[in-house]
Amino acid sequence: MSAAAPASFTLYVDAQFTSPYALSVFVTLREKGIPFALRTVDLDQGAHHESGFAEMSITRRVPTLVHGDFTLSESSAIDEYLEAISPDVPVYPSEVRDRARARQVQAWLRSDLGALREDRSTQVIFYGPSDRPLSDAGYAAASKLIAIAQSLLPDGRLSLFDTWCIADVDLAVMINRLVYNDDVVPQALAEYARRQFLRPAVQEWMAMPRPPFATQALPPQHDGAQAAQGNVA
Repeated sequence: MSAAAPASFTLYVDAQFTSPYALSVFVTLREKGIPFALRTVDLDQGAHHESGFAEMSITRRVPTLVHGDFTLSESSAIDEYLEAISPDVPVYPSEVRDRARARQVQAWLRSDLGALREDRSTQVIFYGPSDRPLSDAGYAAASKLIAIAQSLLPDGRLSLFDTWCIADVDLAVMINRLVYNDDVVPQALAEYARRQFLRPAVQEWMAMPRPPFATQALPPQHDGAQAAQGNVA
């Protein structure tokens, strides 16, 4: 970490630990070895709209990172900020075109495949599979994901580039929405996603204590609904 950077970091994440975007920042901090305090925000209870958090987080979303007197939300922005101030342990490729491609993958995963995110929320990973089949739109999104992932990972590659990067975790989460629900995924992609989830920081996130899943209160597309409401970056 830069000697000029403030020492204190606090990361605000969702209380259910299901946000793939909070996971991305959590992994980045852990991979870089940056000490930080972890705080949770109960999105289901509207805590992100309460004055304390709303005044701190400009977009009122998680993840939000507090670094000294600076606050930042939107996960890919946080990942890039941490890369800039703590470059010694990179989480992005060093080659400029590879780095641009990694950011492209991150931006794509955050802006596309909405039907898949609704049909297969990250709750299927952290709480258990859904009994609902993919909708037509969800199937089309899953097919698009698989086709693009195969083009990015030819010949059974186990990382997007020669070395691991944070976009690998982001892509693995999207693929695992299908894998953890026993939907059809090519073996090579399933193995890629499995390997990515073996990273110690991801395993730590997987082991977080979670409140019971309120099946009667939350629709299956809960994290998709949160994104639509602007609660999760």
